[in-house]
Amino acid sequence: MFYTDVKARAPLAEYDQILVWLTVLLLGGGLVMVYSASIAIAEGSRATGHQPMHYLVRHGIFIAVGIVLAAIAFQIPMRLWQQSALSLFLFGLALLALVLIPGVGREVNGSQRWLSLYVVNLQPSEFMKLFVVIYAADYTVRKAAYMHSLRRGFLPMFAVMLLTGGLLLGEPDFGAFAVITVIAMGILFLGGMNWRLFAGLILMLLTGFLLLVWFSPYRMQRVIGFMDPWADPYGKGYQLSHALIAFGRGEWFGVGLGASVEKLFYLPEAHTDFLLAVIAEELGFAGVAMIVLLFAWIVIRAFAIGRRAAVLERHFAALVAHGIGLWIGVQAIINMGVNMGVLPTKGLTLPLLSFGGSAIAATCCAVAVLLRVDWENRQLMRGLTV
Repeated sequence: MFYTDVKARAPLAEYDQILVWLTVLLLGGGLVMVYSASIAIAEGSRATGHQPMHYLVRHGIFIAVGIVLAAIAFQIPMRLWQQSALSLFLFGLALLALVLIPGVGREVNGSQRWLSLYVVNLQPSEFMKLFVVIYAADYTVRKAAYMHSLRRGFLPMFAVMLLTGGLLLGEPDFGAFAVITVIAMGILFLGGMNWRLFAGLILMLLTGFLLLVWFSPYRMQRVIGFMDPWADPYGKGYQLSHALIAFGRGEWFGVGLGASVEKLFYLPEAHTDFLLAVIAEELGFAGVAMIVLLFAWIVIRAFAIGRRAAVLERHFAALVAHGIGLWIGVQAIINMGVNMGVLPTKGLTLPLLSFGGSAIAATCCAVAVLLRVDWENRQLMRGLTV
């Protein structure tokens, strides 16, 4: 009766048009802001041939490749994603291990996170986020009867996450490890994990994170710099202090598109990790609020799609949708927190906005999988109304 009433009020669309337009707005806005944030760096760098449009062209290519990969990902039924869950996860682990091999993995700024494909660099940790979503959703569905068991439900996934975390910390990529951990934990919790086990997991992870910071000098320095960036504005607090200056200069409506001063060789990684600071300076509080609204809307749509899949008893698809929503939401929150000085500096991009081929491609694929879940929901609902 419910589906009949829905059909009587309005015919079902083939896909979530709101989600598509939200993605297009973020990709388009990212293209504009990456160009604005990188034009001075590109023009002044010998590596780019002093071409001011270097990063704009590359980012445009990344978006085009991401859209093509997304179109391919959308064609894959969710049952095939589920059947391939373990294979994809093992493939991701193999890539993470390959990155750590001397002479194979490429090191940039002290981190060995990339594989050289000659034309571009591949960052496996970005695609690993999608693989973890698929694997954790499949694991939770398969182990649904054991979600209250420490030995059969919790420990196997905990061991897998330890292995993944060890490879990521070896690069090191603490930010990706944090996002992947939240994804796996969130899916397990939504899949019905016993709350006592879940609380114990959170306690263990918090302890582990604190130990990682305590015994790692460079992480400790980042935490100290984040707590008081003005104590050493030319050293540990350099990045954050200039990001905060950018936010302060932007005020309510910004200094105008293209008029940022901080992007002129003051703010490091202005077109990648600290793109939001440039947005804040040029578009002000209004621009930042719009970005926050767009991300919040995407997360809401992801959870709405997941809830509909759960109602239709498509449990794997529901958990995948929720996992993608967690991924995009948590990574956006961490990046924004870093830019605003609320969280320690992490090498995480702003999804769909920041410069970075692997991140753009992986996130576009994730949105495509989310659209596939929604499309299959609508096809099933359409069948139920016949």
